Amino acid sequence: MEYCRFYYCASLILSISGLVFPVMVGSIGINYGQIANNLPAPDNVVPLVKSIGATKVKLYDADPRVLKAFANTGVEFIVGLGNEYLSKMRDPEKAQDWVKTNVQAYLPATKITCITIGNEVLTFNDTGLTDSLFPAMQSIHTALVNLGLDKQVSVTTAHSLAILEVSYPPSAGSFRKDLVGCITPILNFLAKTNSPFLINAYPFFAYKSNPKQISLDFVLFQPNQGIVDSKSNFHYDNMLFAQIDAVHSALASLGYSKLPVHISETGWPSKGDADELGATLENAKKYNGNLLKIICQRKGTPMRPNTDLNIYVFALFNENMKPGPASERNYGLFKPDGTPAYSLGISGTDAVSANTTTTTTTTGAPAPPSPDSSSTGYLSISAAVKVSPCLLCGAFTFDFFVVVSCT
Repeated sequence: MEYCRFYYCASLILSISGLVFPVMVGSIGINYGQIANNLPAPDNVVPLVKSIGATKVKLYDADPRVLKAFANTGVEFIVGLGNEYLSKMRDPEKAQDWVKTNVQAYLPATKITCITIGNEVLTFNDTGLTDSLFPAMQSIHTALVNLGLDKQVSVTTAHSLAILEVSYPPSAGSFRKDLVGCITPILNFLAKTNSPFLINAYPFFAYKSNPKQISLDFVLFQPNQGIVDSKSNFHYDNMLFAQIDAVHSALASLGYSKLPVHISETGWPSKGDADELGATLENAKKYNGNLLKIICQRKGTPMRPNTDLNIYVFALFNENMKPGPASERNYGLFKPDGTPAYSLGISGTDAVSANTTTTTTTTGAPAPPSPDSSSTGYLSISAAVKVSPCLLCGAFTFDFFVVVSCT
């Protein structure tokens, strides 16, 4: 009965939102994390993903239950290889076994298009992880070549914005000098394999760390005066676009101006601790609601106005077992029972939120995924970024009133 009730409510959300999303031509991506013990079964998640118009899903592992549930749905998947498995994947045989088990086994029914190797590895300040990242990427790609899958499945890795040494003005964006030696071979690999450069960008952290100087409207895509890049003369009316273009500039400075940039994570928490300024339900509603509208408008950044944004919103669900401050457990667009965490103002999910309050389906702790597929690489967003010297000195916070540079 609980399953039926959940499925009915989710289906109602989907049927109503279907009246809205066909006119929105952008392609929405969503991060599907599962560090929780109260999430719905993957079969019940399919209509929720479709209800927000998402056509792309990013996992932090290769959970077989999820990949099976989304078979024949047409939804594109990025699967992840966790940081804890990078050293193991340096072995070509183990890499090929992983690809066979976690990717090839689900094709073509499940549309897996990309594999992320680790998450924010270069800003963990872990020499072992850093040294294993590129070899692991090479091994996984070689496995795809050997299996004839390299033309349909790309290999990349997601980075924190803390890899930037200079982020303002956007036209002066550059990578940290101590990371250039690690990043350059990865960029060369991505260019040769036609794979995207992934960046996790959170304007929330910038506002949280400097609310007196950073305009809340600027980070929430609300009407504001914006800023002008004095070098390029481009006008920016939101921080996310400025961050993205800072990455474009950093890539160009190393000779990779044509490398596509995808935003593998961005979002805003609906709740936080007392010292987490800005972490409110209203701000989350504005940030994610406005973000989805921009995605659907196919609006590019000032530096790349004709390039569609490839953005994965973080996250699908609130995850009650994530460590760190309260914000870490409150990034979800949905509560674990399938009801919207808040009104986004753009889809039918808002219209039926009251009707789904009786949905209580939970599945307890998630069933263990296949070996070498689970990931703890994204356990704490804030913890992962805090280790960066750039964040500590304020560079990642993108204080646009000063020229930010770390030494």
